[in-house]
Order: sequence, then structure tokens, then C-alpha cells
Amino acid sequence: MVKPDYVLFDRDTTAIIFGNQQAAVQRMLDFDYLSGREKPSVVAVINPTGGNKGLMTVFFGGKEILIPVYNTLGTAVERHPEADVVINFASFRSAYNVSIEALNYPTIKTLVIIAEGIPERQTRELIALSKKLGKWVIGPATVGGFVPGAFKIGNAGGAMSNLLMSKLYRPGSVGFVSKSGGMLNEITNMISLNSDGVYEGIATGGDKYPGTTLIEHLLRYEANPSIKMMVVLGEVGGTEEYEIADALKAGKITKPVIAWVSGTCVKVFPSEVQFGHAGAMARGAAETADAKNAALKEAGAYVPTSYDDLGELIRRVYEDLKATGEIEEKVEVGPQEIPADYNPRTMRRPTNIMSTISDDRGEELLYAGVPISKVIKEGYGVGDVISLLWFKKRLPKYVTEFLELAVKITADHGPCVSAAHNTIVTATAGKDLTAAVASGVLTIGPRFGGAIDDAAQYFKNALDRGLTPKQFVDEMKAMGINIPGIGHRVKSVQNPDMRVKLLEEWASKNLPTHEMLDFALEVEELTTAKRNNLILNVDGCIGILFVDILRSTGIYSEAEIDEIIAMGTLNGIFVLGRTIGMIGHYLDQKRLHARLYRHPWDDVLYMLPREDAVLKYREEE
Repeated sequence: MVKPDYVLFDRDTTAIIFGNQQAAVQRMLDFDYLSGREKPSVVAVINPTGGNKGLMTVFFGGKEILIPVYNTLGTAVERHPEADVVINFASFRSAYNVSIEALNYPTIKTLVIIAEGIPERQTRELIALSKKLGKWVIGPATVGGFVPGAFKIGNAGGAMSNLLMSKLYRPGSVGFVSKSGGMLNEITNMISLNSDGVYEGIATGGDKYPGTTLIEHLLRYEANPSIKMMVVLGEVGGTEEYEIADALKAGKITKPVIAWVSGTCVKVFPSEVQFGHAGAMARGAAETADAKNAALKEAGAYVPTSYDDLGELIRRVYEDLKATGEIEEKVEVGPQEIPADYNPRTMRRPTNIMSTISDDRGEELLYAGVPISKVIKEGYGVGDVISLLWFKKRLPKYVTEFLELAVKITADHGPCVSAAHNTIVTATAGKDLTAAVASGVLTIGPRFGGAIDDAAQYFKNALDRGLTPKQFVDEMKAMGINIPGIGHRVKSVQNPDMRVKLLEEWASKNLPTHEMLDFALEVEELTTAKRNNLILNVDGCIGILFVDILRSTGIYSEAEIDEIIAMGTLNGIFVLGRTIGMIGHYLDQKRLHARLYRHPWDDVLYMLPREDAVLKYREEE
């Protein structure tokens, strides 16, 4: 459902947090749970220095949940189009660039800028852009705000005790706007003590040029039928309060407005006073608190004689509205109870290990959320199980068929390769299956079986950069790096590797395009022209072809494919496949009752130093 223009936040609002602000995220989620929201209000976190990966572990009530962490705002916006708020915790040095980027995304409606100290020229540019694009900016130099029972920005509202005391877990009837973030909490509590509470509270920020002004939020409150009265807290300096007075006189605001401009104490000081906010300094008589309070009162606002009387004035206006039926008595709703964080005296405890692929706690085992009974009864293959446990998706059938094909092809390569050899030697030493297979697995690495990821990475990088096959070959030669996935000890152009041919045939039959494989075969033409055994080998073909497959699904972005490669996923195919063969070699040796293996002497070149050369250093002492 489309929100009315006067609504910035509701119970369905979700936000992207720029900055690794786990404490602020947790406070937002605690507010969500307190308010009875069904889903968390934070859908993503941006950690610009943390890499395009990761998960933030937080609590939603007593349950731990995961929030994805990205290194770019663009990635988060693309993957979470439902989010229409960005809360920008970037420092004043980078807040401007982040804010400009956020405003230019069509799905982002509201931007909150926490940082103070942003140059005024940059702030004015942000304001101009937001007006042009029809967006809302709260801040800079703000704690944000909240809509009780619906949504809270970052740390606004203070500690849990204040949220409860001010009854921010359910909406009231009062719209409140303030320049000061600190006074946002103070006045919210005052309103809750003297009325049915706040419906919305916003701190616009203390800078000279706020993204949105007091009057802009009051006009939203005027249009919102759920808000029956308004409270505004201004401060010495600037002329925003005169805009409120003009709106009252022009009839643009008809709901009762209780107003106070802080800073009336300035007149008792012998010289000019600068308060904490950048904009809180009078530059003439009209900008003093006394002058603005008088103008607001003359325009029809309710203005107390002093700050001490503000609470009583709020109560009087509220009671008058109740008496006339403008405000109906609400049934009081209590908050959901939030478990306390774990420590020697409380209960909520963060876990130490995370699993997002399987769960055996319920009635039956789950693979990526799929019950094991469904896996068996609906005929999921080994490729489907790999798909669930490695990729947390049931990938298309041709992808899972390829995974099974790759496992079959890599299952064994004879007894002489290092993994099989180590397994055989360990088996003949009388060790058990686990030890024998482990000794073989430990040989898998950059010189044996580890080229799948590297081939995918290097060939993809070359193609992404637009290199020709010759440029790629020349570049690798200049760097002194052997091209991963190219070369075989035994196989050659004249004695081709049937495993590679089977993979190529599969690609031709199942993929409409295979750009990476085509590129690799062009590279092979160049390398085999130099030496006939510099062919595309099975490791390279699997890695390169799997990139083509991932692209063909349309499921993964290029950044996600890069992450899959970087994690070592493709080498996992080799480890899984070759383990089948290693188990076979272990069982084979046990069936044969093989004796302890001892390497033959005639297969060792013995090159010991002379005795006198070894002992001469001790003799010289």
C-alpha cells in the first residue's frame, strides 16, 4: 500500500544503515520488538571497509537473527528495494558523498544524516537536491526521531528505560518536532506525562541549514488525521519560528500548537552567547528567543511564560481536546517484554557459532530449510544436496547435473597422484579410513587440484577487463605466473584429456552461451602453439565452465560470483570428488592386505655431504 505524503515512517518501514553500527541497529530492533512489529526495521548494513560480505548477528526479541552486511550502498539498495530509508552514520568527511548517492536512488524516500560538522555549502547542495527529487532529509547533526509503535531512527529515544517511561511502544496523539536531539527525549517524556503520548517525534538537527525545517514537519502533522495537537521546541538563532507564525496566521495550521523557543536566558548574560548548536546564536533582536516566543504567541500558538510551565500547558490543551471530543480515550496497550542481555544477572546471550545451512533441532533434519523427507521423497540428487548446502538454493537442474558430472570426473586419477598415493601409504601403515583419507586431502593445494578457483579467478578477471587471449597470455608471462588451468603432465594436443572433452560436450549441449570457455579455448590455441601439453586441463575447465553456468542462471551478480570463487567453493568440487577415489584406494589396500609401503632405494638419489665437511666446524673449536 502506498503511504500518504505526510507519512515518512510506519510499521512496515525498513531502513539501510550506513556504518558498522551494531549498537544502534540493536536498539532499533529492540524498539521494533517492544512495539510488536512482525519484522525488523533494518534490512541491511553498509560497512565500507569490511568487504562485500558478512552478516551482523543481532537479537529480535529473544531470537538471534542475521542482517546482511555489504560494502557498498548500491549493492544494498539493489538487493533490498523495499527499503525506503537510509540512516547515514558516516563521519562528516564522507557523509556528503554518501548522502548524495542515497538521494539519487529512486527507492530511497527519506535520508537521515547523523554527522555534525558537514560544511554548510555541502548541506545546502544536499537540501537543493532533495527538494528537486522530492525526498526528505532529516539532519545533519540529528539523532533522528521515531514514530511510537512503528519505527525508530538509530539511538533516538534513548535507553530502554526511557522508551518504556515515555510509552514509545504505542502511538499517542501529539506530533512533536524539535531542533535539539537531546531535548527530543526530554520533551517526549514530558508529553507522555501530560497527554496520551507522542504520535511522532523528529529532531531536525542543530546546524544552521537543516535538511528539513520545523514548519515542514508541522505541515505534515497538520495533514495527518491521527495527530490532534502539536508541540514544537525552537531555539535562539535563525528565523524558522517566524515561518510557523506565518503559517498560523494564514490558516495553514489549524490544530493547536504548543511552542517554546529556548534561550530566553541569553538576556541575563553580559555578552553574546553561542549555545551548543551551530545555528543557536542570535544575529540580531529578531533572532532572540524572547522575540520569537512573542511572535508565536501573537500568531495564535500556545506559549508558556517559561519552560517550567510547558508540561502544564500541554496537559491543559490535551484535556480541552478530550473534553470537546477531538481526542478519544485510547485503550492502553502494553509493550512486548524484551529478554535482558546475557551477563551473570540476566538472560539474553549471543551465540558463538552460526549455521545458515542446516538444522537438526526440530522434528526432522533441514537442509537450507528443506526437510530431509522432501529431499528423499521428491528425488533430490547429490547435485541438489550440494546446491542446498553450498549455495542455500535449489539451483536449476542443469546446474546440479553439472555438479554431479564434475564430481564423477574428479573422483579419481589413478594411484600415482599425491592424494591417492598418500592415502595408500597411510592405509598400508595400518591407519584407519579417516586418517588415510585426511592424509590424502591434505595434499590438495596450489600444485595439485587447487587450480579450479584460480583458473576461474584469473580467466574471469581477464575477460572482465576486456583483455584479448594474447594480452592475457602476455600479461601472465610478464608477471611470471603460470596460467592456472593450463597444462598437463601426460595429456597433450595429440593425446587429449577425455574428461575435458566430456565437459566441453556438456557445455555445448546445455548452455546457450559459454563466453568464458570460448575465451579459455582461444588461450589454449596460443599456449599449445608453444608446447603441445599446455592444454586446458580438467581443473581449469571445471572452474571456467562453472563461471559460465553461474552467469547463465541470472541469479548471481558479478560481485557474488567473485565471492563464490574467493571462498574456495569451486575447489570444494575437487575435494568432494577426489575423496570418493581416496576412500576407494583405502578399501582397495585393505582388501589386498597390503604390506607396509617402503619406498625403494633405487628410486632415491642420495646426495649426502662428505663427513669431513660436516665435522670440521666442531674440530676447529
